[in-house]
Amino acid sequence: MTRRLVLALDLVADAALIAEYERMHEPGSVWPEVLSHIRATGFEEMQIWRVDDRMVMVAEVADDYPRPTPPALDEGAARWEALMWRFQKPLPQARAGEKWRPMRPIFDLSQHPDRAGEV
Repeated sequence: MTRRLVLALDLVADAALIAEYERMHEPGSVWPEVLSHIRATGFEEMQIWRVDDRMVMVAEVADDYPRPTPPALDEGAARWEALMWRFQKPLPQARAGEKWRPMRPIFDLSQHPDRAGEV
């Protein structure tokens, strides 16, 4: 069983930095230990979407997320996260040190009956 997480974060509004950030997230560019850490913590799927300087992460995680991870993976992930702060900035009203902020759903089409035939 999985659950979905949706989180938001802003980027520094600088076209060159945003281009570099996107390049660092292309296939083959993310450090292998970071990918291993992501998977080890219980992420089963993850996508990051961007519009202008706003990003949204959509992830499917295992029921036991977040799982404990080996120190070596934690160290690599911590180095990556420190590097990413160059490109990222907290959302307004974020707590000190908070990066990705969880979003809450406000609409789900599957919860609304199909009444297309009604007038």
